Amino acid sequence: MNHWQPTPLCEVLSRSNEIAEVQPDESYKEITVKLWGKGIVLRGIASGTDFNGSRRFLARKGQLILSRIDARNGAIGLVPESLDCSVVSTDFPLFRIDSNRVLPSYFEWLSKTKPFVELCQRASEGTTNRVRLQEDRFLKLQISLPPLAEQRRIVARIEEIAAKINEARRLRQRSEAEAEVLKSRGRGEVFVRCRQEFGARRLEELTTRITKGESPEWQGYTYQESGPLFIRSENVLWGKLDTRNAVRIPDAFHEKLSRSQLRGGDVLINLVGASIGRTCVVPEILGSANINQAVAVITVNVVELSADFLVHFLLSSVAQDVIHGGKVETARPNISLGDLRELKIPTPSVLAQHRIVAELDALQARVDALKNLQARTAAELDALLPSILDKAFKGEPFTRLNA
Repeated sequence: MNHWQPTPLCEVLSRSNEIAEVQPDESYKEITVKLWGKGIVLRGIASGTDFNGSRRFLARKGQLILSRIDARNGAIGLVPESLDCSVVSTDFPLFRIDSNRVLPSYFEWLSKTKPFVELCQRASEGTTNRVRLQEDRFLKLQISLPPLAEQRRIVARIEEIAAKINEARRLRQRSEAEAEVLKSRGRGEVFVRCRQEFGARRLEELTTRITKGESPEWQGYTYQESGPLFIRSENVLWGKLDTRNAVRIPDAFHEKLSRSQLRGGDVLINLVGASIGRTCVVPEILGSANINQAVAVITVNVVELSADFLVHFLLSSVAQDVIHGGKVETARPNISLGDLRELKIPTPSVLAQHRIVAELDALQARVDALKNLQARTAAELDALLPSILDKAFKGEPFTRLNA
C-alpha cells in the first residue's frame, strides 16, 4: 500500500451549488440518503409551492451526496441515474468527483466502509441533538488513493463478489419461500384427504364454546399495569400466541366478561383486519386472561376434537380459502361467530387427529430448522461484504479477497 497516496478530499471533491429554478406550478423529485450506505432514494414528489421560497439545489447523477446530520451514521452515497435532476435542501450538500483522480464507483464503495464513516464522525460536531458534519473539516480529511488502474481492479473485484452475495441472498429467500409453499401444500393435502375419507361436521357440533370479548372502553374500564392479560389481534400470530405487548385489564372487567375468559387448550382466531384468520392454541401456563372483540375463543369438546388438530386445520389453505373467500367487506374485512360455527371440520377419530398433528408438527419442525439455518446464513452474508470492503481499501492483495 506504499504507492497509495494520502489525498485530501478537497483535491478530488468540489462543491456543487447549482441552484434549482423552482416554479410554483411544477413538481420535483426530492432525495433522501439512507443510513449505513443503504443508498440514495426518492423521498417524494413535491410541488414548487411546498418549498415556500427556500432554496433547493439540483442533484446530478454521479455526484456525491451526504446528509449533514447523518453522515456520521453512514448517510452518504452517489446520486443514481434514476434521480438525476432531483432537488435537495441545504441539509444535503452535493460534490462533483474528479474522475481523473478517483473513479466515482471506487469512491462510492469507499464511502460504505467503517473507516470512512469514522472520518465523517470526526468531521462532525455540535450539541447532542444538533451534531452536524462540518464541511470544511470534511474536505480536509485524507484518504489513501491508489492509481486509477488499481481502483478499477478493486471495483471490479468488489462488484464480482457483491453480485455473488446478492445471488446467494436471492437463492436463500427463494428456498425459504419454497419451504413455506411445501408446508402449506402438505397441510392442505392432509385435510383434503381427511375430509374425503372421514367427512366433515360443523365446528359448533364439535365445541362447547365459540364467542368473543369486548372493548374495556365501551364498559368504562381502562388498561392498567397489573391484572389479567388482555389478548388482542396483534397477540395472535400464525400458530403462536405472543404476549410480549399484551395489555392488562382490571379484575372487575375480567370477571364481568366471564364468557370469554381463557383456559389452557382454548383456540383463538382473529376475526377482523389485516390479521384475519391468524390462529393459535392458548398455552396451559398463560394464567388469567381475556380477549377483545377482534378475537374469538373456541373451546373444543376433547372427546370429538383436538385443539392442535383444529389449529392446523384453520391454518391450512382449505380453511383459509373459506375464511378469506367468505369475509364480509364492510369498514374492515371480518368473519363472524356465525361463520365460525358453520365452518366444516374434517372428523377423523381423535386418535387419528393426534397422529396427523404429530406428522404436521414434524413438517413444521423441518421448516423451522431450515429457517434458522437460513437466518444464520443471512447474517453471515450481511457480514461478508463489509469484511471484503475492509480488506480492499486497506490495499490487501486480491488473493485474500475471497467470498
